[in-house]
Amino acid sequence: MRRADDEIVDALARAGRWIEAYYREPQRYPVFSRARPGELSAALPQAPPEEGESFAAIFADFERLIVPGITHWNHPRFFAWFAISATPVAVVAEALAAALDVNAMVWRSSPAATELEEVVLRWLRDLLGLDAGLHGIVYDTASIGGFTALAAARESLDLGIRERGMAGRDDLPPLRVYLTDQTHSHIEKAAIALGIGRDNVVRVPVDDAFAMRPDALAQRLQRDIASGMRPMCVAATVGTTSTTSRDPVGDIADVAKRHGVWLHVDAAYAGSAAIVPEFRYLLDGCERADSVVVNPHKWLFVPIDLSVLYVRDLELLRRTFSLTADYVATPETGVRNYMDYGLQLGRRFRALKLWFALRRLGVAGMRDVLRGHVALAQRFAAWVEAELDWEVVAPHPLSVVCFRYAPVGLDERRRDERNAAIVDAVNAGGEAFLSTTRLHGHLVVRLAIGNERTTEDDVRAAWKLLRNAARQADRAFRDS
Repeated sequence: MRRADDEIVDALARAGRWIEAYYREPQRYPVFSRARPGELSAALPQAPPEEGESFAAIFADFERLIVPGITHWNHPRFFAWFAISATPVAVVAEALAAALDVNAMVWRSSPAATELEEVVLRWLRDLLGLDAGLHGIVYDTASIGGFTALAAARESLDLGIRERGMAGRDDLPPLRVYLTDQTHSHIEKAAIALGIGRDNVVRVPVDDAFAMRPDALAQRLQRDIASGMRPMCVAATVGTTSTTSRDPVGDIADVAKRHGVWLHVDAAYAGSAAIVPEFRYLLDGCERADSVVVNPHKWLFVPIDLSVLYVRDLELLRRTFSLTADYVATPETGVRNYMDYGLQLGRRFRALKLWFALRRLGVAGMRDVLRGHVALAQRFAAWVEAELDWEVVAPHPLSVVCFRYAPVGLDERRRDERNAAIVDAVNAGGEAFLSTTRLHGHLVVRLAIGNERTTEDDVRAAWKLLRNAARQADRAFRDS
């Protein structure tokens, strides 16, 4: 019988060879999974095995059953949503973190996990050009970071909600949250979860560049205050999901601070670009924000999930969530117990992979990759603008381009149908994967560049696929 340590060595070697080949030959896989609904469920047994199985058998089923059902986010021709990328050394860090199996809830549960998180988040803060008054905490996603920020914003109003709750209180005015129709949906979800309610989520109009209008924000704040409502939080965005538009954070801060309202900035995607000196302007105004979210797992080459919330009043955040049961009370002083700064008691050792990535790529290396992504996006936008019947439909300062096929003679409904058919055809082919959004009510295509290994050849291939799909769609619609 083989020893357990021999088996794990063989298993790690086999997995390592597979990962190396995955990075070396991504073209072996269709980017967009061709699996049909229910296909994997039907292929799997109804119950787990009674006796243990060999790693070889399990890995064979991983390749046979699981991989065909994967849409390959770590593929250089993944251009949908916000393209992400896990650099290989960060994958190794993820495996090491899993082996250590740390629960970084309090300092003594693993001192290195706590202190590395503090150090790495200071590094990141300084690289982004954020001020020393902001303190970072790692969460899984911006959704949880945004929820946490809104909870702190509610606590900052000193309404006794931590003790008395919100139910059945005649003394509690309606609380209001302000955003735009371009704000990511997690802010509205946070308002629902916190008992604010969707009716109290106020949509502020945007300008022609899809950015929040500070004058319209001021009008809505003044109207709500006059009506006896209590503004709780303004959520500004640096790099919206649809277009990567940037709200004017400084001007919004003027309005928010004049009315004593918490300012939260969602910079989940675009914030990472601020490590590049020429893009540091993106976070201008954040020195006046109460909280800022940045997602290193979007554009700093660490595997999902790793999102960072920076808050200005760390003690307020601790007061919002701290609740120490006897079984986790510890005697240390002058240390940070991260369980006190959010809903989760259990916390993974996420900082390790960011530390590995920063050290392996170096700041200069990361900057070079980000600059390359932005340059590729600008090149792609130029190709679209130069092509008859195609148009760019939104500003594209970073690595996302919104565009569409818009031949003369087609009304808007038929243009929407044509663009949907084009994207469906490209994705079905498996060579590239793109997503869509709606701007001014009309369907547009998004190409997002974010993979460390994406080259101009990959972007050219996507552009060729799009134009071929447009010609095929034209023929199909003429023949129908």
